[in-house]
Amino acid sequence: MTLFTGVILQGRNSIWSWDWVHTYKVQLSNDSVNWKSCMNGTEEAIFEGNQNPETPVLGRLPVPTVARFIRINPQTWYPNGTICLRAEILGCRVSDPTNIYASEQARESKDALDFRHHNYKDMRMLMKSVTEECPDITRIYTIGKSYMGLKLYVMEISDNPGKHELGEPEFRYVAGMHGNEVLGRELVLNLMQFLCRQYKKGNQRVVRLVTETRIHLLPSMNPDGYEVAYEKGSELAGWAEGRYSFEGIDLNHNFPDLNNIMWDTQEKAANPAKVPNHYIPIPQYYTEEDATVAPETRAVISWMQDIPFVLGANLHGGELVVTYPYDCTRDWAPQENTPTADDAFFRWLSSVYASTNLVMANPDRRICHYEDFQSHNNIINGGAWHTVPGSMNDFSYLHTNCFEVTVELSCDKFPHASQLPVEWDNNKESLLVYMEQVHRGIKGVVRDKISKKGIADAIIKVEDHDHDIRSAPDGDYWRLLNPGDYRVMVWALGYLPSMRTCHVGMEAHPTICDFTLTKTPMQVLKDIRAKGGKIPQDLQLRLRALRLRKLRASTKALNQRRESQRLQRLQRRGARDARGG
Repeated sequence: MTLFTGVILQGRNSIWSWDWVHTYKVQLSNDSVNWKSCMNGTEEAIFEGNQNPETPVLGRLPVPTVARFIRINPQTWYPNGTICLRAEILGCRVSDPTNIYASEQARESKDALDFRHHNYKDMRMLMKSVTEECPDITRIYTIGKSYMGLKLYVMEISDNPGKHELGEPEFRYVAGMHGNEVLGRELVLNLMQFLCRQYKKGNQRVVRLVTETRIHLLPSMNPDGYEVAYEKGSELAGWAEGRYSFEGIDLNHNFPDLNNIMWDTQEKAANPAKVPNHYIPIPQYYTEEDATVAPETRAVISWMQDIPFVLGANLHGGELVVTYPYDCTRDWAPQENTPTADDAFFRWLSSVYASTNLVMANPDRRICHYEDFQSHNNIINGGAWHTVPGSMNDFSYLHTNCFEVTVELSCDKFPHASQLPVEWDNNKESLLVYMEQVHRGIKGVVRDKISKKGIADAIIKVEDHDHDIRSAPDGDYWRLLNPGDYRVMVWALGYLPSMRTCHVGMEAHPTICDFTLTKTPMQVLKDIRAKGGKIPQDLQLRLRALRLRKLRASTKALNQRRESQRLQRLQRRGARDARGG
């Protein structure tokens, strides 16, 4: 038995046809045979339906009524369409001693967290309460403001907040890029509380995470959009209402498209292998003041450039799947598998989250819309799903060292507050185990042989991986890799390159692979001259020997070129003589 209070209607979710119901009646029954119409006084109630496919429309019953079954009778509909609708039923279960399902209650989480939807004010209060509860491991900071002036708050969780520690990797979760996809926001807020409380309890897994990782949590990248969706609420927030920034910008298409810059340069280059495959600069047009770039996007880009992030995830909603770069396809194909040089590791990262998510891993779950992602083990290359030029994931991979995936958390973009405890349980293990992957692969410090100081911007190249990374300002680096043996080369401006083999095991901790670089004789000479010092005799001899080697090499190359030209002339002359004979 249910106390029915209303229904919410939408039209059909389709790009091929327009179908929705203009008006309808509602009937109720206790046996599914005898039906009674909802009455408005002495007449049957006629409810107003939709005027477009997407906007949800609420129809409240004139009198809330207890029954077992409900039926919607369309009366009129869009004339160029068919009778087609999506419906959500509003009601509460009524106690019934004869109901065999009466013992089934809404599942509650064992973690006593703040399970509700938090608007901007509530979010700030919750974050403040976490810092007060765990002041030694938390710090709140802002990375900028939205178009409407709302601050983009980040919670840092670390045993030494506010400072980058040598060798400690930086991790981030970003939620709320689309303001109406709200589950990620609540999961990130719950994660703050969980890490704080479990750390205080001495949970060894959490203690290890907090002491060995610098964690950054951005719960709301698009606070303006969220406030729009929050006003409507779970039932009436449409598929797109609140998705975009206040300026109408889709933030997940708003980052510089570095993919096509790299691919176009490779196609035009005489030697594509020499085209940079990382730290691709932002194009000039994107930095202009009148460029269509949201302040939220600019803030996140600056954040990415300031902190040497190693791993991250972008939390979305509306599907159940994990997608990995590249999101943008070559040649603007609408769908095409477009793997990165680190495709195997990205597939691992995606599988780690998907295989531990209680809903994704359930073989009996229903599909959200049209695509059955279970046939792909709930992971898919972003371009193979649909092309997204200017995505945050692709930008992160090509402009910084950070690997990032997108997690589509639920079929419902704005689940009801009563579902939040269940959704936390569905995602808790995934959120934790994904963070732990930041400790895969190799890490180390690139140092100067003489001064022992760290070398910034040293290039770390893994053989057979056409994607390099760079060392952080202190000289430390992290290279995410699957288990195996790798030949790694490191070089920096003014230094001789160095190579060694690094082994990555199956254990969930990185292999230490440090490098010591020696300055080139020319760089040593420049340093001495800059300080006004005297050039040592041994350095003079080394420079003289270096010049002699260069002279011999250039002379050999010149002689080879001249010999090649001479042979070509003889061949042409012989061919002419043969034709003349």
